[in-house]
Amino acid sequence: MPTKKKMTARVKRTSPGGKQMPGKFKILFVTSEAVPFVKTGGLGDVCGALPKILKKLGHDVRLVLPRYWAVDRYANNLKTILAPMGVEMGGGTVWCEVLQGKADGFPVYFVEHEQYFGRAGLYDDGNWEHPDNIERFGFFSKAALQLCKDLKFVPDIIHAHDWQTALIPVYLKTWYKNDPFFKHTASVFSIHNIAYQGTFKGDRYPFLGLGSENYRQEILENYGGVNLMKGAIFFADHISTVSPTYAGEILSEPGGNGLSEYLNRRRDDVSGVLNGADYDHWDPSTDKLIPAHYSAEDLRGKAVCKHALQTEFHLENAANVPVIGIITRFAPQKGLQNLMPVIVRLLRDTKAQFVILGTGEKWQEDFFGGLPAVHHGRVGAWIGYSNRKAHLIEAGSDFFLMPSLYEPCGLNQMYSLRYGTLPIVRATGGLRDTVIQYDERTGAGTGFLFYDATPEAIYGTVRWAVSTYFDRPRHIEMMRKLAMKQRFSWHDSAKRYEEIYRRARERRASWH
Repeated sequence: MPTKKKMTARVKRTSPGGKQMPGKFKILFVTSEAVPFVKTGGLGDVCGALPKILKKLGHDVRLVLPRYWAVDRYANNLKTILAPMGVEMGGGTVWCEVLQGKADGFPVYFVEHEQYFGRAGLYDDGNWEHPDNIERFGFFSKAALQLCKDLKFVPDIIHAHDWQTALIPVYLKTWYKNDPFFKHTASVFSIHNIAYQGTFKGDRYPFLGLGSENYRQEILENYGGVNLMKGAIFFADHISTVSPTYAGEILSEPGGNGLSEYLNRRRDDVSGVLNGADYDHWDPSTDKLIPAHYSAEDLRGKAVCKHALQTEFHLENAANVPVIGIITRFAPQKGLQNLMPVIVRLLRDTKAQFVILGTGEKWQEDFFGGLPAVHHGRVGAWIGYSNRKAHLIEAGSDFFLMPSLYEPCGLNQMYSLRYGTLPIVRATGGLRDTVIQYDERTGAGTGFLFYDATPEAIYGTVRWAVSTYFDRPRHIEMMRKLAMKQRFSWHDSAKRYEEIYRRARERRASWH
């Protein structure tokens, strides 16, 4: 593989007084989305929150993103720092710019390339995936490494996320295998959702410049095509997922979505770290988006929020009727197709009200969006996304339903717990790690879990929760207070990642 001949001295991390800071890393986060700049899902939340905490722990953290059309250059005060920057791909040099902004005190670099990123939609146009996604994100991954060289920033760790940046561990150990600049740089690859692996037709492979020696079944080849995530699993120094249960689920099928065989070869290098919740934005005692504040010690404000929620979604204003909230993407993973056959039965057999906020597959949008007209006063729906409405649903609902077929981590159940809104969830992935099953004998627990991914399991568990609401209000109050005391701290998660980074560095040091 071609390498650059120029050598750059390794830069030591130093304190303001000039002494090296022990145990601190230079960390480059490379991701396709991160708040506050751009977000389509939980990946954006993680990559916005975790670098901020690592920075507070004393690490030198920097973040790399594509400069999508949606990221306003002027509103974010982005300044050009590299222009032009050449990135060597399989078909020759691709030229781009690098812009710099800032978030929470650390630098954020944006790779600017109009042909690849100057379009609506991060990954698709609203209907179809962009056909050149392998070129777009293959180039972006390589560009993230090139900007390190051009800025003379030598990372101890490059933390890549999901298929969009899965080629970073691959490039580090192939293209840059003999480059002294990255000799000590270790890679950590985080799997946020293994269902999305970055699979493409084989005729797109030459653009990546990775050679026929890496187009093998155990590395990147995939049934005659290309699988980017397989490459990261093969080459990364450590692999993380976003909850301990999910880390176990992906080591076998169907949880591994066809990759469990390759993950099992690396099982000693696979860790599950539960995502944290951003309580700066999700806290009912300080939330600026809800009509009344409340806490575990004084829940009166929750009743005010419930009344406001019922009013906004045109539900009957009934304080003694439980409201079940849903905030979701309408996608098969989220399991709402299993609610569809039984929601009318639940409306018939219980007094519960439903509030639904979501967007996604049109057939589900049409079904749930049409319910309020048929069940006026019992169901409210908003097709789309509204941050204000999401906060109001979390604060005003009594229960929060997540019937996911799988859920790598999940954040809404964490927010629900903080708001005293008891989760009704399927026991999978991070949902199982964060929700404590209700004990009918003692009233202990923080929610209601079910195991089968079936309509009947949803029906039975919702009825169980609603009957508990009416028959054992004291237990509901106990559960709310316990739920609101749960904390899923990004600080705790960051400390786990510090250990992962140390393990990755050790493995990198022993790799030849």
